[in-house]
Amino acid sequence: MYVPRNAGKRRAVTLFLLPSLIGIAGFCLLPILGSALFSVMDYDLLMPMDAMRFVGLGNFVKILTGSEFPRVLLHTCTYLALYLPLILVCSVGEALVLNRTFRGHGLFRTICYTPVITSWVAAAVVWQWVLSGKYGLMNQILAHLGITGPSWLNSGDWAMPGVVIAAVWKDTGYYALMVLAALKSIDVTCYEAADMDGAGSVKKLTAITLPLISPTLFLLIVINVIYGLQVFDSVLIMTNGGPGGATTVFLERIYKYAFRQYKMGLASAYSWILFVLILLFTFLQFRLQGKWVNYDA
Repeated sequence: MYVPRNAGKRRAVTLFLLPSLIGIAGFCLLPILGSALFSVMDYDLLMPMDAMRFVGLGNFVKILTGSEFPRVLLHTCTYLALYLPLILVCSVGEALVLNRTFRGHGLFRTICYTPVITSWVAAAVVWQWVLSGKYGLMNQILAHLGITGPSWLNSGDWAMPGVVIAAVWKDTGYYALMVLAALKSIDVTCYEAADMDGAGSVKKLTAITLPLISPTLFLLIVINVIYGLQVFDSVLIMTNGGPGGATTVFLERIYKYAFRQYKMGLASAYSWILFVLILLFTFLQFRLQGKWVNYDA
């Protein structure tokens, strides 16, 4: 970090940074410290602060030994396992199309990015109709193919895949732009050399394109693993954790413990457990990146 030697410059830098530092302290550091404090307390949000009772690791023990935690962990990991490969494939595929020049390119780009700027509330209303068991567009399309579609959001087996489909539809455009930027940075001479060697489209994709954009793909994986573990808005709006708890995930549980049941201690403990999981997943990804990420290009 750059620190000016001149006292006057230091005062000026401090003055300009002070609003940001106050914001970071007030909206980041204090909530983190408050969460750490509440996680070791038995605290009801409707009760006065002096009614708090210290329980140590009791909240963590209650969560980790309860029957609810394995289900929440399973549902969150299920969402991540479905969402991550789909968003990567769709983002790369969409970016490859956007990287070409064709008639209607601008319209296609607009259509691809429109879901990104759409409110989740509006998108959820549309997708609740699309995934409706009786009159939904998805099941009508499947019916034309001779397939009887499930009652997506009302089925314990299909509610999570339905939420994942909606999330992939909404997020693909954003990540496709990141992949597109990586594709634009590839030297065209790599493809010219491959053409001279007689390489086909699939070979150029697997031997040139994917290795050269692997740093961007790694970034996308890290971002989406963190996002997948923190999925909230789509689940809350589309299924509210149902049916029968089939889509209960970490942030949905944290929200309901804190602002529906007012058990701030349990909510804070859940938050710290989620933080540890995100830390472990991210650490694992950075340890494994050397096996497939190419930074030499």
